[in-house]
Amino acid sequence: MKKNMTDILERIFKKPLYRIFAVLLGLPTFLVSFIVYCVKKSSFAKTDKTAQLKASILRELEASGKKQALYEETKQFLQNKQAFFKKTSNNLDKQVEETFQKELDKLVEKQLQACEEYKSSFRPVTLLNVTKDLLTENSLFLLFSVITSLPLYLLLLIYSNPYAKYIFERLVMMVFVLFGVVFLVFTILHMSPMDPAVNILGQTATPEQIQEFNRVYGLDEPYLNQLFRSFKGLITMDMGRSYAGNEIVFEAIARKFPVTLQVTFASLAVALVLAIPSGIVSAVKPYSTFDYVFMLIALLGLSIPNFWLGLVLILNFSINLQWLPATYSSTDWVTLIMPAIVLGTGLSASVARMTRSSMLEVINQDYITTAKAKGLSSRTVILRHALGNAMIPIVTVIGLQFGGMLGGSAVTEKVFNINGIGSYIVDKQFVPDIPVVLAGVVYVSVIISLANLFVDILYAFLDPRIKSKMKNY
Repeated sequence: MKKNMTDILERIFKKPLYRIFAVLLGLPTFLVSFIVYCVKKSSFAKTDKTAQLKASILRELEASGKKQALYEETKQFLQNKQAFFKKTSNNLDKQVEETFQKELDKLVEKQLQACEEYKSSFRPVTLLNVTKDLLTENSLFLLFSVITSLPLYLLLLIYSNPYAKYIFERLVMMVFVLFGVVFLVFTILHMSPMDPAVNILGQTATPEQIQEFNRVYGLDEPYLNQLFRSFKGLITMDMGRSYAGNEIVFEAIARKFPVTLQVTFASLAVALVLAIPSGIVSAVKPYSTFDYVFMLIALLGLSIPNFWLGLVLILNFSINLQWLPATYSSTDWVTLIMPAIVLGTGLSASVARMTRSSMLEVINQDYITTAKAKGLSSRTVILRHALGNAMIPIVTVIGLQFGGMLGGSAVTEKVFNINGIGSYIVDKQFVPDIPVVLAGVVYVSVIISLANLFVDILYAFLDPRIKSKMKNY
């Protein structure tokens, strides 16, 4: 177990970023190792034990009779060589001695390289080697390291698992993305000509009122101070209070998230029920009447704006027929039907077209022909062999669209009076309510990043080749 741990640590030290993470997370451990390293480095002298070790090896060879056997073998070889070429030499003993010495030196060198004492004498003194030696040879240091540097061992555990390592790297990348997004959005809002104080207090506000508003919300501070406060809010998950309404931003988003999540899942269900079967049938029967009709419907679904389709549904099913409520209510699932149809229509069109094109590409592969030749039913061939291998581009489209809908669909939410995240952020950006907009952008970035991460992990379960690459990553 100790050897496995030190092997993982050695692999981590080969990658610069991981090396930095390891040193930071295990700072107490590496501080002690560094002190020991400095002591060893200063007292280390490359004492040449080569001559002593060679003499010891020669004595062993002589005592075991191997030296004499090598001499006799060399002499016999040269005698046979002369007999084969029918040549005689007066200095045979000299040639035997020279050849024997060369072979003896080779044998001694070979045994010297295999000698553990020789290896330890010339092992380089590095921080990594010192740390590995302390961890494997000193149980007290190992206990100290585990107690004071537990995050380091969590990193070792993560690195040892390819899936955990991949997820960890993506989450670290997401952190940098979030800081970059906050920097860009805050800078754009700071440079915006709109004045939050005037927009909220009104054009009739006095200069004293505007000055007080800016003082309360820190808008009179320098750009760098405000940017630093935004970064601090991102780290502490406290983006402050909104300018309009003076409500805690993250609490407001948390209240609206269940509504957006409910609408998103309903829309996704509608899209999958419509798109997957239609795309499969269109691929199995390409250029048929069904294929042409459905692809036309899919094109219309992509082309029709959500707000127009929503208004048409309200006009017909709410006003004329009075079958469905026109506005959304979190306590009545029936009110989800029309918003789910509006959002699911555009998504189903994209998924259906991707399903068709991906299935067409797979159906013509040789292994599908082989499966049919083995006598498998058409349903088994399509659902088990073709659809499974065609799922990667389909999952990609679904994952990206799902993440986008979780970020909020402002237009649809406005049409059906849904108090979701999308409409909330859009309303606040015209103030501009900087804390709300920043928190909304952070939320959308996290959702999109997590959706992409989930899709990437799902690839490994759909394609064994990707799974193998992740293990070797």
